Amino acid sequence: MGIIIYLIVGGLIGWLAGLIVGKDLPAGIIGNIVAGIIGAWIGGELFGQWGPELGGIYIIPALIGAIIFVLILSVIMRALRRK
Repeated sequence: MGIIIYLIVGGLIGWLAGLIVGKDLPAGIIGNIVAGIIGAWIGGELFGQWGPELGGIYIIPALIGAIIFVLILSVIMRALRRK
């Protein structure tokens, strides 16, 4: 049951990051889950583990990390479209 909660929380974090940045993530809900999980990892590495925790993910650092990931991903996607 823990992995399901982890995926749901990762998807919500990725979705919120996409809304805040104003960019649609490729692959829909799978992209949101991946962005949330990678964002949780990035946020945990950069900012540590603090704030509220849900399903093993610390929400505030994960959201900041997911925003960073979405911004980097959007720059890469924009560069690939120009070629």
